[in-house]
Amino acid sequence: MITLTYAGDNDDWSPKHISAFMDHIRKWCGRNAVACRYVWVAELQKRGVIHYHVALWVPRGTKLPRPDDQGWWPHGFTRIEVARAAVPYLLKYLSKGAGDTLGSFPKGSRIYGVGGLEHSLRRARRWLGLPAFVQARSSIDDDWRRADGGGWIDATGQHWPSEFARVFLGIAWGVQRVIDHGRPFVAHGPFSWMPSHA
Repeated sequence: MITLTYAGDNDDWSPKHISAFMDHIRKWCGRNAVACRYVWVAELQKRGVIHYHVALWVPRGTKLPRPDDQGWWPHGFTRIEVARAAVPYLLKYLSKGAGDTLGSFPKGSRIYGVGGLEHSLRRARRWLGLPAFVQARSSIDDDWRRADGGGWIDATGQHWPSEFARVFLGIAWGVQRVIDHGRPFVAHGPFSWMPSHA
């Protein structure tokens, strides 16, 4: 488990920082013939500054170099520790204080990332992250993509507007359903449409 902390504030943050750090990790894994399987989550510290927790699965006995010594995180400092139950640890950070920090992350930040999955698992993970109305109209092999300005584009090029919009609720921001595309199929997990043969 690697924690990446900023020395400054959110004005020093860039979405490229976590990407650059993970690129260093991928290259190190490649040089050392180690599969690069990871999950990272973003969290807001008590002082309101974003920082990251990265879980990296490596073979027993593998020692990752200190990122501070390698110059992999020049934005502050890092800490490495062995995590025996990494996923519950990360889920704690994803759920901690969500009501207090919603909307407080720097604009354009992502709250998690996953890497190192085999092709079929990448497709399943991608499908699971799609909105329910998209899941109801696609298999894990379909390539829906985000539309500029919001919503989704299906394989035929049709634009599907987002069902929710960000609205100000007087004292805080929230989301409100503004359209309902319906659910022609109730999907409960990754699946592929199976042709019916009479």
